[in-house]
Amino acid sequence: MELSVFNDASKDQSLRILEEWKAKLEDSGIPVVIGGHESPYPRGVGYSKNQAIAQSSGSYLCFLDSDDVMMPQRVRLQLDAATRHPTSIIGCQVRREPPDSTERYTRWINQLAPEQLLTQVFTSHGPTVVMPTWFCSRTWFSHVGPFDEGGQGVPEDLLLFYNHLRKGGGVVRVDRSLVLYRYHPDAATHSVLETTIWTHRVRFLEERVLPHWAAFTIWNAGRQGRRLYRSLSAGARRKVVAFCDVDENKIRKGFYCYEDSKETPKPRVPILHFRAARPPFVICVKLDLTGGEFEANLRSLNLQEGRDFLHFS
Repeated sequence: MELSVFNDASKDQSLRILEEWKAKLEDSGIPVVIGGHESPYPRGVGYSKNQAIAQSSGSYLCFLDSDDVMMPQRVRLQLDAATRHPTSIIGCQVRREPPDSTERYTRWINQLAPEQLLTQVFTSHGPTVVMPTWFCSRTWFSHVGPFDEGGQGVPEDLLLFYNHLRKGGGVVRVDRSLVLYRYHPDAATHSVLETTIWTHRVRFLEERVLPHWAAFTIWNAGRQGRRLYRSLSAGARRKVVAFCDVDENKIRKGFYCYEDSKETPKPRVPILHFRAARPPFVICVKLDLTGGEFEANLRSLNLQEGRDFLHFS
């Protein structure tokens, strides 16, 4: 094992602490490589991760953010999975700290079924295995990387994850809680605007899924569904045959008119009850927020995720 750390202009005692640990670890036979730069300003998460990788020499890469903690068996269990899945990103389950900080998100991270690690890549949650749990071969990372170095405001983990999927990579989760994943309001992830992530998600949906569908229905005639419709390219919008919902007021209205369209006449998209609509669906209803009602409605249609519907919210 080798520990590679990159110090991105930290203002605290990180370097002193690292030097103390360097001596302890190297006495135990674990080489420690510490890098950094002279600038007083951070260069960003993507740049730092790329530098930490470049200065290291291991055949496998085990990522850990500076504010998280990993369990002793993590490397052994994820290395075993990575040798069996050489073109996959290997993740794991997490324990959140504080425990009640992001309950829905933590459930999603830990409870996705193996096939959902590929079908739920379009949701607002981001990568289906979270970046602080990533483990992969250096060879595969070199094929799909590096991280985007645009700095603050760039979702470098999401962009690399999408590129990984474009190149045919798999996603595997070790079903053990191997990382203590800390939540705090100053985390770098909060510097990325929701609108930035939304744009990347819409473009990826248009690239990966919509070319294979001749027509589709948006499930949710409310704000999120209409926002998705307006965000689509003109060609993709023409494939939307209907919105569907359970809200009688929306259904009674009968249609959604896209007033900002440059087309004449303005596009009018029917609003149907979900049982009257036809798949495939792009679902813009947030999971785990309706007391199980939405999930029960979806299950009642006996559809196959990935083929008949995708989650986008």
